[in-house]
Amino acid sequence: MSLLDDLNPGQRAAATTTQPVVVVAGAGTGKTRVITYRVAWLISEGVRPDAILAVTFTNKAAREMKERIRALVPQAGGTPWVGTFHAFCARLLRSDGPLIGIPRDFAIYDEEDQKSVIRQALRVLGHDERQFPPRALREPISHAKNHGWDSERLTQEAFDEKGRVAAAVFDLYNAALRKAGALDFDDLLLDAVRLLRDSEEARRRWQGRFEHIVVDEFQDVNEKQYELVRLLAGKNTCVCVVGDEDQSIYSWRGADPGILQRFLEDFPGTTVVRVQTNYRSTQTILDAAGAVVSRNTGRLGKTLEATRRGDSLVRIYEAPDATAEAGFVVDEIQRLLRGDHEAHIAVLYRTNFQSRNFEEACRRAGLVFRVVGGFSFYERAEVKDVLAYARLVVNPEDDVALARVINTPPRGIGKTSVEALRTRADGNGGSLWAALGEACQTGSRRSSAAFQEFRRLIEDLRAGRENLQTGQLFRELATRSGYLEWLEQQDRAEFTDRAANVKELVSAAEEGQEQGETLTDFLDRAALVSDADSFDEHAPVTLITLHSAKGLEFDHVFLVGMEEGLFPHVRSMANEAALEEERRLCYVGMTRARHTLTLSRARSRRTFDRGSGRPEMLSTPSRFLGEVPPELVEIVRGAFGTQRFRLPFAETDAAEPDVEAQVFDEPKRVPTRLGTSRMLVGQRVRHPTFGVGTILDVAEDGEDRRFTVSFPRHGTRKLIERYAKLERL
Repeated sequence: MSLLDDLNPGQRAAATTTQPVVVVAGAGTGKTRVITYRVAWLISEGVRPDAILAVTFTNKAAREMKERIRALVPQAGGTPWVGTFHAFCARLLRSDGPLIGIPRDFAIYDEEDQKSVIRQALRVLGHDERQFPPRALREPISHAKNHGWDSERLTQEAFDEKGRVAAAVFDLYNAALRKAGALDFDDLLLDAVRLLRDSEEARRRWQGRFEHIVVDEFQDVNEKQYELVRLLAGKNTCVCVVGDEDQSIYSWRGADPGILQRFLEDFPGTTVVRVQTNYRSTQTILDAAGAVVSRNTGRLGKTLEATRRGDSLVRIYEAPDATAEAGFVVDEIQRLLRGDHEAHIAVLYRTNFQSRNFEEACRRAGLVFRVVGGFSFYERAEVKDVLAYARLVVNPEDDVALARVINTPPRGIGKTSVEALRTRADGNGGSLWAALGEACQTGSRRSSAAFQEFRRLIEDLRAGRENLQTGQLFRELATRSGYLEWLEQQDRAEFTDRAANVKELVSAAEEGQEQGETLTDFLDRAALVSDADSFDEHAPVTLITLHSAKGLEFDHVFLVGMEEGLFPHVRSMANEAALEEERRLCYVGMTRARHTLTLSRARSRRTFDRGSGRPEMLSTPSRFLGEVPPELVEIVRGAFGTQRFRLPFAETDAAEPDVEAQVFDEPKRVPTRLGTSRMLVGQRVRHPTFGVGTILDVAEDGEDRRFTVSFPRHGTRKLIERYAKLERL
């Protein structure tokens, strides 16, 4: 039987085209199958195995490809080059690195090695690594390398102390690597490109080596990876790139969804083959996801056709609040598991902090679950840090809690000072708290000031405890300690998520307070669930971020938190390119589902402010809900299910269809003031000229308020409330 007999027509065309080809392989269409069969078919047609290069992004994917190729052509008489970009670059530099001054026996520094080098540079510069964690400095250093910046340019681009320290570390870091004859992961790629670009001898040798190059997950390549592919491709090399522009969700790592279009320009005569037969989802799910992502511009486009039967519509549920949303989802999961105890079910969310409500709902229901893409909520470092502050308020003699936060956020108390405290405590047979009190009087001027500041903070919080309810106390802990502000000042998405987790912990404390929990009750509950007993890699329920879900599939998917400012994320609201990436992320989430897909939102969601009240924000339905064709939607009758309501349509100029029984929003009205400022950010409004937009910022200006509003077709506009005639949706 021919190898090609196992392929559908689209896959067969992708596997056998012998000229430059872009394979647009949609979700669930057998992308890996296309690549492995292409390599196997080329070998069966007489191409030498070692004249074929296949590159991908993960070692797992590379191993899977090798195993499949070996099974398809066991008598190949050789082995094709299959591996990750970095593995190939290392092999190339081992061979020809000396042509540009790189020794063949160079060491490769992994993340821990890199942090060690940065740590040593910080010591030389006299900086405290607690204040400037080596892990946080790796990112600006990597960014500078990949953009060809030197330390001077990095200094110019820095806008805070962390950036300036990274610039100071930069030269010492690179010098240490050169001295050790070592390369980090960025160097592997950058130096491989430099070798092929600067050495004609190396370029001629490697271009003549490969007759065929296959690149997997092409939508995820960055500029340097693409340049490497171009430099490797000789006149007689056939390059095949396989990817899905609609699954390009890593722009923050340098990926460019427009790179498929660039390939067509750089490789004239390229054929575009669409692999459109989907073996994962039902047609309804594919049509719904396709309708959402079709709103993006500049796509090559495709229409997926399902082989899986199923007639379930996409279900949409609106809960009164986030707790009720989690309760509904868990009730539905239990119902599904009763019908099929072997079903695999996923709850997908945009940001990590959203997992908390679902974790707690699963625990209450006795469901076994696993959290992917992050630790369980109460296991996250920032959550444990704030809980440690709370434990000190209850009992300052808690040495473990004190040691955890005495210099978190950094307040100039280094490891040496903490060890001196331990020594003093051990010598006196007392606690660290008692030793701290003594050190405030007898330590050096610098250490005494830092010790006094920390001790005063805890004493003030303890003194005010009786007048504060649990939720209020956690607000005070997060703000007066400086911890939340420190997280918010870090220029990394990771720290934005960590700040969101702290705010979610405050919300959890407020919810516990409303249920009659004391501070001790809440701390006990947090401690009892933080042992991760519910984690099970074979669990039927998976809680996972959308980014982590790429490449996975589940029988049933719940895509939750479908609200403007949450998903799409508020950071994307003022940038059309970022908004399109959010839409691709929505497409990825929807296409993880095999049998059923449920989209949910909370009508109100508790938010964090620096006051002591209980802020509840009325949310606006995500525009992505309105981009699902109404005929594909089934509304789940729930808390608001007896009312008539409408989907939020994204078009700004077109009239909204008269759709009954869709997700409803607030009644349209034109009040003098739309609402309190803190509740309006993220709210969708209609302008008589610009159409529907989203409020990004509200600034008080005497009796007036100035709104910054993003309109999809008109960009960002500054509007004065009294004249704007905005209508709240």
